[in-house]
Amino acid sequence: MSNALAPTDAAGIPARGPLQQLTGLLGQPAVRRSLPFVFLVGLVFAGFLAWSMVATSPQRILFANVSDADKAAISSALEGAGIANSIDGSGSITVAEDDYHKARMLLAGQGLPKAAPGGYALLDNLPMGVSRAVEGERMRQARETELARSIQEIDAIAEARVHLATPEASAFVRDRAAPSASVIVKLQPGRALGEPQIRAIINLVASSVPGMQPDAVTIVDQMGALLSKSGGKDATAGDNRIDFQRRVEDKYREQLAQLLTPMVGAGNFTAEVQADVDLDESQATRESYDKQGQVMRAEQGAWTGTSKDGATSPGGIPGALSNTPPPVSNLVAPNAAGATATAAPATPAAQPQSKQTDSFTRTYETGKEISVTRATPGNVRRLSVAVLLREEPGKPRGIAEINQINELVRATVGYNAQRQDQVTVVSRKFSVAADAGKAGPAWYEAEWVPMAARNATALVIALLVLFLGVRPLARALLKKRDDAGQRPALPIGGHNPEDAFAQVPSVSIDMLEDRGNSYDDRVGLVRGFTRENPARAALAVRDMIKADAR
Repeated sequence: MSNALAPTDAAGIPARGPLQQLTGLLGQPAVRRSLPFVFLVGLVFAGFLAWSMVATSPQRILFANVSDADKAAISSALEGAGIANSIDGSGSITVAEDDYHKARMLLAGQGLPKAAPGGYALLDNLPMGVSRAVEGERMRQARETELARSIQEIDAIAEARVHLATPEASAFVRDRAAPSASVIVKLQPGRALGEPQIRAIINLVASSVPGMQPDAVTIVDQMGALLSKSGGKDATAGDNRIDFQRRVEDKYREQLAQLLTPMVGAGNFTAEVQADVDLDESQATRESYDKQGQVMRAEQGAWTGTSKDGATSPGGIPGALSNTPPPVSNLVAPNAAGATATAAPATPAAQPQSKQTDSFTRTYETGKEISVTRATPGNVRRLSVAVLLREEPGKPRGIAEINQINELVRATVGYNAQRQDQVTVVSRKFSVAADAGKAGPAWYEAEWVPMAARNATALVIALLVLFLGVRPLARALLKKRDDAGQRPALPIGGHNPEDAFAQVPSVSIDMLEDRGNSYDDRVGLVRGFTRENPARAALAVRDMIKADAR
């Protein structure tokens, strides 16, 4: 028996194929005993690998388009601070999103990256004796860098680049060209620039370059969308008019919300306001004169006259007689007829004269009034308000309640019947789609959902490895150890060889070659060896058949 099994030893193994060699190796008792432990280690390693892949924080680009020297310095600084970093396929340095701000602060404190000097530091390295053109280009580049840094200070902007087009100064007025600028911005994920921020960037760039107008600044985002609006002052004025009307309408909506929220509750109403606002600006000047209240300021002229009997009136230079005062007049009573006859004769009366010609020049003062009237925009010409109230199922609102709410709405918006304002209040049931639209974003769109899903997936993988891999293997190892502790020694002759084989854990070649065992014991060992090593037993039978054939 030992001679027949001898070819199946190490001398016969190299003649088999790789699969058979692997099967024979795994069939070894020591290897079989160590397989559960190896499988357990593999499961733990697979679980750790899955955990590290799922639980790893997303990577974020720290710096892009930097030189190799700066990459080495940045990597050394991050590794010294214990911050994990890597370089992606495009050559950008990436760190975990949780360590992004910490890494930026660390590198800023060390002055990294250093390869590309920014801003007016470019002028420090300007060599002596350079031409005026080179000096102008360096100055323009420094100004572009400084403007880009200033724009990056805005919270919603991650990166910015500025290109200035400044023509050469010319002594001829016709040849002068206005400067212009182009700005490209890279926005933060999920962020957008508002209209005030865009106007702020335009005014910042236009104010930094002498002679540049705000209309000459163009802003483009990383998707190629034009953010600055063209059209000059007319377009800006039109936008201002629309914004003013929107602000007026929003003011009325806020007033209605403050009024109706305590009454019907938030989300139980919707209000829309359409305001016809007079946005025209007019200015008028008027001058008026008061013709009735004339006042003479000066008069100059002369007139000539003759007496009725044809005698000419005295003329010439007045003499002594003309300078003599007139005689004293005597008063005579009306009823004293005789007195008049006895009275002394009076001086002869002056002869009546008639005006013949006159020539006068008169100057009058007239009242003058100047009135300047300027009508500013913003007056509401007409107002239309519509309010829709939620009606609970089976609880319709009464007419008195709706009329009361209507009166409150009119008082809130300043209802004026002369302007033909309209206010309508209606109570209806809201549809399910409208309620869903006002419910806000879905819960799975929240910021904490990706992190929670990542951690939950890693936890599930760990639990699967524990319950499906580690726990069954631990039970098998404990059961095998208990069975090995309860097995008796190899029975001696006289016992049933099947029972003896059933209790023997493994059979080796040395046990088969032992001459001290009985025939029955050796037959049981051969059967056990055949069951445990069918491949080697088949090889032994094949060799025996070949030997008999020879």
